[in-house]
Amino acid sequence: MEYTAKAIADILDGEVIGNPRTKVNTIAKIQEAHEGALSFLANPMYENYLYTTKASIVLVNKDFKPKDKVKATLIKVDDAYKAFATLVEIYQNFKQTEKTGIEEFAFIDPSAQIGKQVYIGSFSYIGKNVKIGNNVKIYPQVYIGDDVLIDDNTTIYPGVKIYHQTKIGKNCIIHSGTIIGSDGFGFAPQKDGTYKKIQQIGNVIIEDNVEIGANTVIDRATLGSTVIKKGVKLDNLIQIAHNVEIGENTVMAAQSGVSGSTKLGKNCMIGGQVGFVGHIQVADYTKVGAQAGVSKNVNRKGTVLMGSPAFEIRDFQRSYVGFKHLPDLIKKINELERQITKLEQLENLKKELEQLKKELIYQTNS
Repeated sequence: MEYTAKAIADILDGEVIGNPRTKVNTIAKIQEAHEGALSFLANPMYENYLYTTKASIVLVNKDFKPKDKVKATLIKVDDAYKAFATLVEIYQNFKQTEKTGIEEFAFIDPSAQIGKQVYIGSFSYIGKNVKIGNNVKIYPQVYIGDDVLIDDNTTIYPGVKIYHQTKIGKNCIIHSGTIIGSDGFGFAPQKDGTYKKIQQIGNVIIEDNVEIGANTVIDRATLGSTVIKKGVKLDNLIQIAHNVEIGENTVMAAQSGVSGSTKLGKNCMIGGQVGFVGHIQVADYTKVGAQAGVSKNVNRKGTVLMGSPAFEIRDFQRSYVGFKHLPDLIKKINELERQITKLEQLENLKKELEQLKKELIYQTNS
């Protein structure tokens, strides 16, 4: 795949500064790029690389003004980072369209329905009554259980396990090692101290345009559905428990966990290693800082939380100032205690002197 600067500018509605016939056939970081590569500059911290890069074309913001001579052809766009993301998507889609067909050693049950332009890799297993849409990519060693529905243009990377009755929408990306539809953690305590398993007979529904990172686990519902709504982006190593609902366009960073029956609103931003207790509701547009523990409902839209247990960021910041100075405060308290002790000792001496004085006066008068 090879594009000229003019062709790229036309796609991005950008302006070419330099030779419009400059060609590129790959994408690279600005500090590592070579001739024939396209890169971008969005963060001012990397500006120095612009003057030394070997990239043939670099995307920059429209308001960018170089401080030195630039060898590369520039394409000025409204937002260089977003423009680069658009080109990467085009590049990736082009590469993936190369894979079609069913490889040897893939097992497909005769009752399964397979769409057009589908790729199914070796050692994958497609169960009974599975429905796979058009342009779906299923890489090697993927397990797809009975009655699963996978809609058009979804990509499932190697080693993914999708349990029975799961529904996956269009344009989803599921990365390696992810498990969807495993049993929720439900056990009833018995009188003898043992636990009886509560059968998990629900399913998982993943709507359109969802991306799920590697080694993430999404449990099936006890009853009903665990739901990941459209546009959600989950990082690697995330645990989503049974009957959880993640609202539209919510993003969640790695190693976070959501306990059973908790509902997160739309457009929330969740940092890494955040934990949510079960059976709570979190309002739309909530932001939660890394390693926070959310233990109660969040009712106000746009709330920003930090800490464990989590509370609003302004209160957290004020509390943190006090916590940060706690060693100094402890020293001051210890010093005050010493001074109080000295004052108490002086007061006792004063009382003893007064008593001696009285005794001397009494003896003199006697």
